[in-house]
Amino acid sequence: MGINEDGNREIIGFDIANTENEGSWEDFFISLKKRGLKDVHLIASDNHKGLVKAVRRHFQGATWQRCQTHFSKNVLDATPKSLQPEVKEDLRKLYVAVDIDSARNIRDQLIDEYEDKAPRAMNLLDEALDDVTAVLTLPFKHRRKLRTTNMVERLNQEIRRRERAIRIFPIEASIIRLMSSLLIELDEKWHSGRRCFDMQMYYQSIDS
Repeated sequence: MGINEDGNREIIGFDIANTENEGSWEDFFISLKKRGLKDVHLIASDNHKGLVKAVRRHFQGATWQRCQTHFSKNVLDATPKSLQPEVKEDLRKLYVAVDIDSARNIRDQLIDEYEDKAPRAMNLLDEALDDVTAVLTLPFKHRRKLRTTNMVERLNQEIRRRERAIRIFPIEASIIRLMSSLLIELDEKWHSGRRCFDMQMYYQSIDS
């Protein structure tokens, strides 16, 4: 899924792969570029190693935003249970920082507070700060929708809901027919609805 130059969500492609690894993502990205995908500014995804490597190889110059929802789970998994509620709340403060300098100050405060009590979690935070806060270079109104993969996750939930109703696909072509019809339906709905982003504001911000 992408946001096009008009500010609308758009399905830019889908594929079927036996495994989710760097090679399968590379093949997918190559196919998108052959079909005309270019000038990609920002990509939001989880931290799947194969995916991230393929992104950096095929979209050099694009900013990578690590999904904050997935990152919070990673940090909390490395945090003692007794501290998880307060660390979760402090991470929210980091995500809504005004700019990267403010985010770094919050990061430093968190490390001072939790380094002895949750060292693995604070190491994750220190290492990933720039990737997790990449959206802070964007206008404030654009950040919420691009700081996570929630839009894609909602799309995946709809795909899974349709898939569960079928259960068994006898051949690959039957999967393609179902998924393509669903994605075309959603794509048309998005294009006829309200724009996702004010792109004039976006382009002004990246040109300044």
